[in-house]
Amino acid sequence: MIDRTFGTALAALALIATVSLSAEQWTGWRGASRAAVSAAPMPATLAAKAADVWAMPVGIGHASPLVDGQRVYVFARKGEQEVAQALDLATGKGLWSAAYDQPYTMNSAATGHGKGPKSTPLLAGGRLYTLGIAGVLSALDAATGKVAWRHAFDKEFGPPPDFGTAMSPIFDNGLVIAHVGGINGGALRAFDPATGAAKWSWAGDGPGYATPVALVAGGVRQIVALTKTRAVGVDAGSGALLWSLPFTTPYEQNAVTPAVAGDMVILSGLDQSTFAVRPAKGADGKWAAARVWDVKGVPMYMSSPVVVGDAVYGFTHRNKGQFFALDVATGKTRWTGPPRQSENAALTAASGRLWCLTTEGALIVLKADSTAYAEVARLDVAPSATWASPVLLGPQILVKDVEHLRLVRIG
Repeated sequence: MIDRTFGTALAALALIATVSLSAEQWTGWRGASRAAVSAAPMPATLAAKAADVWAMPVGIGHASPLVDGQRVYVFARKGEQEVAQALDLATGKGLWSAAYDQPYTMNSAATGHGKGPKSTPLLAGGRLYTLGIAGVLSALDAATGKVAWRHAFDKEFGPPPDFGTAMSPIFDNGLVIAHVGGINGGALRAFDPATGAAKWSWAGDGPGYATPVALVAGGVRQIVALTKTRAVGVDAGSGALLWSLPFTTPYEQNAVTPAVAGDMVILSGLDQSTFAVRPAKGADGKWAAARVWDVKGVPMYMSSPVVVGDAVYGFTHRNKGQFFALDVATGKTRWTGPPRQSENAALTAASGRLWCLTTEGALIVLKADSTAYAEVARLDVAPSATWASPVLLGPQILVKDVEHLRLVRIG
């Protein structure tokens, strides 16, 4: 007969082993590819009720957690400081914490969202890169939290965007790329990850609130970004502007991360249509981004779309929150789900399903089925608002609510 103490130890070891086997490299906003597609083997059968494995107070903010093996990284606010933290995945125990002073006064229209930070960090080459609510870009040693370099851009560009810095840095072509600046202008800029030196810079507009993506079109790798007033594509190697489209939303809130489908990029915004463009170089040597399709009934506000197979899945703010699917080639509406689902939802695709975390802390699981809306399950996974995207880890998920980071068992 196994005594109770030994049995408890075995149970703990089994839990740690399960977490270890489920861990993956989730190293930036919507994953390393910015596509919100996870390789985590998610459970076919879900629990009747979600349960916390652990919950740790980490501070406020909308930054999504990251996972690298058995480490979790989170970026949040505690009082008048912004704090980067590393935690043990199995237990939630703190490994290191690095803070800097960052007083911040919110725009009166954004008080309900808190004082940030809103940008998800980036893990690359053994470093953690954070972008604070006021636009301070930092490079930290991922093992220790020691600061390698830090840049502020207020003297160059003035105050941050009206609703705070929200775009997340990305890693591409060996460079860290961020759209820095604010209401008086800015620059989509590539930085040397080792030194923080600028390698290229496009200063044609200030930043929006969406994260850039990498796209190969016309044989050229380019960075596509929603700026304050435009959608642009710049050469990934030099930062030279290739193409530009006017794109504005009410109150200049361009917040939807573009989705890449082959050589097309799918764009949307508050009270705008959802549309696809295909950048190409013409016979005259000039680039243009021609619209391939345009759908007016399902605009997206802060929720970014996911491409799976032959469909684009998204969440529109219309009808008080509604999931939808479009044909990726033609834009034809495949289906729209029931209305009144949530203010916002973060979609991640894995194991043939869409794992959708709403701002009310509900995980809605849908089949990634382009023919019909099919809800698989609905679980409450947090007791307070969840603006950050989750990280899928098999039978567990990481969820950042208002003040806590939670490892939640769902299967």
